[in-house]
Amino acid sequence: MPALPLGEPVPDDGRLPADVGQRVRAAARDGAARTFSLYVHVPFCTVRCGYCDFNTYTAVDFGPGAGRGDYWESAVAELDFAADVLASSDVPARPLHTVFFGGGTPTLLPAADLVRILQAAVDRFGIAPGAEVTTEANPDTITPEYARQLAAGGFTRLSLGMQSAMPHVLATLERTHRPESVPAAVAAAREAGLEVSLDLIYGTAGESLADWRATLEAAVVLAPDHVSAYSLIVEEGTKLGAQVARGEVADVDPDDQADKYLLAEELLSAAGYRWYEVSNWARDPRGSGVHRARHNVAYWEDQDWWGIGPGAHSHLAGVRFWNAKHPAAYAQRLATGVTPAVGRERP
Repeated sequence: MPALPLGEPVPDDGRLPADVGQRVRAAARDGAARTFSLYVHVPFCTVRCGYCDFNTYTAVDFGPGAGRGDYWESAVAELDFAADVLASSDVPARPLHTVFFGGGTPTLLPAADLVRILQAAVDRFGIAPGAEVTTEANPDTITPEYARQLAAGGFTRLSLGMQSAMPHVLATLERTHRPESVPAAVAAAREAGLEVSLDLIYGTAGESLADWRATLEAAVVLAPDHVSAYSLIVEEGTKLGAQVARGEVADVDPDDQADKYLLAEELLSAAGYRWYEVSNWARDPRGSGVHRARHNVAYWEDQDWWGIGPGAHSHLAGVRFWNAKHPAAYAQRLATGVTPAVGRERP
C-alpha cells in the first residue's frame, strides 16, 4: 500500500509501533513519566461560523453512529478500540490526566450523552485523582439543569465561547448567542460547582479598541477562573477568507491586534490573572497555577493523548495518527471493526 501524502497507512487493527510502549516505560524509569489525556471531538454545530476552519458540520444526521442522536455510540466504540489497541501494543496502562470535549459544539448533545462518553472512558482507563474534565460550550446551550448534569457526571470545568461582549462583533463572527447569555451561563456553571474559562477573540473587522476594552471588562466582571484571548486569523477556505479576498470584509490589522493583545495583558493582570502562555491567563492566587488549562498544558508539554471522533488527532510517545474526517466515514470504519485512523507519522 503506498504511503499517504501526509504520513503512512495505519494497520486495520490500529496496532502501534513496538517502540511506543518502550518509550513510555523508559520515560517513567527516568523520572519523567508521560501523562495520558483524552480529547473527544463532537463535530456538530447549529451554524458554521464564517471564520471557523475546524472539522465541523451543521447537518443533524449522517447515518448510523454519525448523527447527534447516536454519536455517543461511535465515541464509546472508539474508546473500546483504543483500549484494545493500547493493550495489544503493550503500552502501559495509565489513568486519564485530563479529558477535553471540543468541537464543534459538544453541548448540542444532551448532557447525558457527554456523561455516557466520559463514564465509558473512566471505565476503560481509570482517571487520576483531581483530574481536569472540560467541555467547550456555546453560552446559549447552558442551562442550570444542563450544568448540574455535567457536574454530577464528573465534569469539572466549562469553557465558554464568549468571544465578544459587543453584538455587532458577534454578528460579524456569526456567533449564535447574545451577550446577555454569557452571565447566565457563568452563573449556571458556578451554581453547579464547575470552574469557568472564557474564550475571547480580538481583531474582528469593525471592532474598535474601545469595543475590545468593553469585552475584557465584561469578562473580568464575571470573575472566571481562566481567560483565553485569541487573535482572529483569516483562514483560507473559510467563508470569512472568501469575504476578505473579495473585499467585502476588512482583513485583520496586525498593529491593531498587537494593541489589543497589550490591552488584554494590562487589564487581565490588573484583575489578578497571570499570563502563562501566548493566549492564556489564569486566576493565580499565590502563584499556584491551579486554574491553568491542564489539558492544553499537556499538549504544549508534548505529553500523550488519544483523540476520539472524526478528524481527531492522537499523540503517543512521538507517534501521531489521525482519524477519518467525515462523521459517516468515521462511524462506518468503527462499525466494521477497522481503526478510524487513516494516517500516522512517527519520529
